[in-house]
Amino acid sequence: MRKIVIMALVLIAIVASNCGSSTSRNAGNSGSQPTDTGAVKLIFKEYEHNFGKVAEGEKVGFIFTFENKGTSNLVIASATTSCGCTVPKYDTKPIPPGGNGNLEVVFDASGRKGMQTKTITVKSNASIPVVLLRITAEVVPTLN
Repeated sequence: MRKIVIMALVLIAIVASNCGSSTSRNAGNSGSQPTDTGAVKLIFKEYEHNFGKVAEGEKVGFIFTFENKGTSNLVIASATTSCGCTVPKYDTKPIPPGGNGNLEVVFDASGRKGMQTKTITVKSNASIPVVLLRITAEVVPTLN
């Protein structure tokens, strides 16, 4: 069992160290002029949102806004959630440098109780390719 745990930790370390690495696409460029790498910078206005108290069965939404602060078009490849009760919607069109976009998240409190924390994983072509957003809510019983 101990060997399995050690092997798992080694594997995690290897994967983590390779997450941010990339290869140069301009390897053949030997000129002295610096080249624009076309860096894309995805910056969200907020990375977390708390809905506060939400009645069980209620659907609530929030729009995360973001900006492309890079020099090339931003393309959101996917937005996935940690639970089927949370649905993200986003525009798949490229966002030009300096442009803004929205990612809407709808949380369905049906069948949920107590504190809820859900994660939205946003994957893009940005220099940091994976961004985590988080929503929280306290689901309270409805009064009949």
